[in-house]
Amino acid sequence: MKFWLLFSLSLLITLSFTPTAHSQKCTSQTFTNNQIYKNCTDLPTLDSYLHYTYDADDSTLSIAFIAPPANPDGWIAWGINPKGTGMAGTQALIAYLKSNGKMTVKTYNLVSYVKIVQTNLSFDVSDMAAEYSDGVMRIFAKFKLPENMTVINQVWQVGSRVKNGLPAKHAFDPVNLNARGELKLDEKSNSEDDSNDKDNKKNGSSRMGDTRFGLYFVVLLSFWGILVM
Repeated sequence: MKFWLLFSLSLLITLSFTPTAHSQKCTSQTFTNNQIYKNCTDLPTLDSYLHYTYDADDSTLSIAFIAPPANPDGWIAWGINPKGTGMAGTQALIAYLKSNGKMTVKTYNLVSYVKIVQTNLSFDVSDMAAEYSDGVMRIFAKFKLPENMTVINQVWQVGSRVKNGLPAKHAFDPVNLNARGELKLDEKSNSEDDSNDKDNKKNGSSRMGDTRFGLYFVVLLSFWGILVM
């Protein structure tokens, strides 16, 4: 009887503290303009996040990139490399805090690892805006992509300072050098996946609740059995 009691208690404790499934942080993020994006992803480095909506009918990509700058007076950047997978050649948006305390976002061609040029991008870009609050910067923009371009090479970055209106070099730590990756625009929405996960968790929680109730009942019976022995 004592063995049965210990077994029941062990099983109950194990189920009670089973960790929940992983949920992406980006799905809980909101914007002051109440903009809603179909997809979001937690980027693997630099505490960064990307929200995006791809419209295949007019080949447009609306994005919101979120990241903390390396320093409060630093900068953040997100861009598309149409010809490669690294930084060189990236058509980027870089946002930073101006001396007047207002945010700005500008377009840059990252010609090489030592040279960037403020210029128009090879993509048409509209609706550019930037925000800064709670130590986090945000870039908003809408890209006009070539037709049937459903996979892009994205590059993101953060830096520590801006000098004479130009972003200074970023650090070359592994988290900086690995701030790039392929983005499949026609993949199923992560936000939708998270919504499905929530429904599954709700159903799972209900079933788990029934299971726990049964175990509690078993434990009570076990205690009762010991008491009456």
